[in-house]
Amino acid sequence: MLGLLLFAFIGGGLYYYFTQQTETVRVVSGDYLPDAKAAQKMTDEQIKEAEQTAVDASKFNMVIKPEAVFTSGNEEGDIYIQNPEHNAYPINVVIALNEGGKEVYSSGAIEPGYEVKRAVLDEGLDKGEYPATATFNIYDPVTKQKKGQVQASITISVLA
Repeated sequence: MLGLLLFAFIGGGLYYYFTQQTETVRVVSGDYLPDAKAAQKMTDEQIKEAEQTAVDASKFNMVIKPEAVFTSGNEEGDIYIQNPEHNAYPINVVIALNEGGKEVYSSGAIEPGYEVKRAVLDEGLDKGEYPATATFNIYDPVTKQKKGQVQASITISVLA
């Protein structure tokens, strides 16, 4: 019995000793900024120019005529899509019918400064007027990855 009591006493003491130990830990985070070498302060003009470059790169104007007219649903017709020269990004325009969402036209890549004036629909349509949505997909000119999109309403008119 004395052995069991002694064992419990030593075990409890060891438990207390190891659970109550605290150690001061010093945390060092990150690196320190090195000394300057050749850096020079930018002039106000350089700062404005850098800011304007950033603004220009973020601008995007979409240009599309609100009506595309086709003599027949399977023939070339008048459609006007432009990627103005001042845009910074290439685009692809996809036109889908509002009713049912069927894609009827895809422009392929249009670089800044290029336009589409005439085209053939990818999917033929019967005579009539079709409300649709043109989605301008905007791509990074270097990585070719999609950056965003904007949309515009368009009516497709098929005359015969």
